[in-house]
Amino acid sequence: MENENEAVSRNFIEQYIDEDLKEGVYSSVCTRFPPEPNGYLHIGHAKSIILNSSLAEEYHGQFNLRFDDTNPTKEKSEFVESIKKDIAWLGADWKDHLYFASDYFGTMYEAAVGLIRAGRAFVCDLSADEIREYRGTLTEPGKESPYRNRPIAENLDLFTRMKNGEFEDGSRVLRAKIDMASPNINMRDPVIYRIAHMTHQRTGDQWCIYPMYDFAHPIEDAIEGVTHSICTLEFEDHRPLYDWVVRETSKFMNFKSRPRQIEFAKLYLTNVVTGKRYIKRLVEDGTVDGWDDPRLVTIAALRRRGYTPESIRKFVELVGVSKANSSVDYAMLEYCIRDDLKQKVPRMMAVLDPIRLVIDNYPEDSVEYLEVPNNKDNPELGSRRVPFGRELYIEREDFMENPPRKYFRMFPGNEVRLMNAYFVRCTSCEKDADGRVTVVHGTYDPASRGGESPDGRKVKGTIHWVAAKTGKSAPVRLYENLIDEEKGVYNEDGTMNINPDSLEIREHAVMEPALFDAEPGESFQFVRTGFFSADPKLSKKGAPVFGRIVSLKSSFRLPGAK
Repeated sequence: MENENEAVSRNFIEQYIDEDLKEGVYSSVCTRFPPEPNGYLHIGHAKSIILNSSLAEEYHGQFNLRFDDTNPTKEKSEFVESIKKDIAWLGADWKDHLYFASDYFGTMYEAAVGLIRAGRAFVCDLSADEIREYRGTLTEPGKESPYRNRPIAENLDLFTRMKNGEFEDGSRVLRAKIDMASPNINMRDPVIYRIAHMTHQRTGDQWCIYPMYDFAHPIEDAIEGVTHSICTLEFEDHRPLYDWVVRETSKFMNFKSRPRQIEFAKLYLTNVVTGKRYIKRLVEDGTVDGWDDPRLVTIAALRRRGYTPESIRKFVELVGVSKANSSVDYAMLEYCIRDDLKQKVPRMMAVLDPIRLVIDNYPEDSVEYLEVPNNKDNPELGSRRVPFGRELYIEREDFMENPPRKYFRMFPGNEVRLMNAYFVRCTSCEKDADGRVTVVHGTYDPASRGGESPDGRKVKGTIHWVAAKTGKSAPVRLYENLIDEEKGVYNEDGTMNINPDSLEIREHAVMEPALFDAEPGESFQFVRTGFFSADPKLSKKGAPVFGRIVSLKSSFRLPGAK
């Protein structure tokens, strides 16, 4: 039991929330995750999902899932459904608090009209290039639009006509009237509505004007009663505009709350592709087989590969919450899934590059069954009966005719342990016309059943195997990093350094028969090889296709670990 007097470490967001509750700024806590449905979520989004939902849970508050669907040019219902599936899989429960920005288009329009009536917004006829030119620079103030001081009545008329579809895309925008001399460029009369004659995936052709994110987002938060709008650091310079929109529209709109924006550092992983437009390019050019290709780090891809929600939550916990951007080694994510699975899943035998081993002194046509624990570190997983016979398959790399020093596996004259079975001494090998070894021969010690010898002699090598008579063949997919790690992810021209060897398919791996009962998505440890999952997209009942989740070992160590 923890010492009740021991100080509990609180991240800076929790400290802000504690302070707000103590001072009575808010009586309860409401957070939200606001994805734009223009692609699949990736590991970086997982941090935000888990952070926001965990804060709501910690403070017995409310967690909202809200789709910021204000840009119909890129949004699809497919992405909406994938995002909902990902968030639910991670264990973030929005209950009945599912919302869409498009639910509030009428309210946002009303808020924009209110700003016009208050003299705080105007219709501008400058082109996008002209607005950019008038905006100024980081060292020079902007220049006011010649349309900035249009009469309120004219602005109201023009904005109504924009809504009614009288003007072409790009011909006019609605801008907030703030301060063209502000040191923060975001406050220099930002565009808050634009014309876009596009069919929206939810509202159809009801609207031909759409709010900009910086205007829509604070209003959505205020409508829903969000108290703490947790976002990433790139929005820090947008916070004054967020506060301005809430403050000015609250003067005439009946909102539930005055939300507070708090920024935290994004999650950056080394040598992976996270940008949606880059992932989309990989999907569209066929480099990967979809948004859920196991070589990607979309949440759907990690799930398909065999990652668990628990491993991703552990990863987010280890990364922590910070105000400073930094990169995290992908090996930390691999550590988390390895640590999560090692006691959860059965340890089975599969030979990925098989070569035949014949035990010459074992009775022909005889099959015996060995009782093998499913996981020695977790007795609750029980045991299984594994067939053994005269002919087996072993890994090709477990035999060398002329081995180097400290090679303790099979070579002529050497004795090894067949895992959970017998001691076997290698006697010879057969080769084909090209000199390639095709069969290894050996003899076994019947007294060493179970893997130990009564005379106490020791062997240094232990190898796994699969009985040839009962073993079955299945494809195995071995994944490496999609990116060439030596070159980095991106080139200056926006291309990516793709590793041409990121996927290796072993079509004829041989496995013990129990693995063919695997359900799609079920995971195992293949002894001495790695953790594998029956690919839920490619596997069928009785015909699994296994993909490697992660290898067994890594050089990664947690800070402070020995």
